[in-house]
Amino acid sequence: MDATIIAAPSFTKNAQGERDPEMHQTKKGNQWYFGMKAHIAVDADSGLVHTVTTTAANEAA
Repeated sequence: MDATIIAAPSFTKNAQGERDPEMHQTKKGNQWYFGMKAHIAVDADSGLVHTVTTTAANEAA
């Protein structure tokens, strides 16, 4: 399984004018990101994606 950061601008607001509560900050190297993580699982034999899940950026998988 691999995780990819889906970055969003930190000033992004939802329809109610608030930040999305599911998005958080995370640090990768010396760079800070705001957004979510996509966890992608691929079949080793065929190379096909079989599972995609998302979590808050500050959660470890």
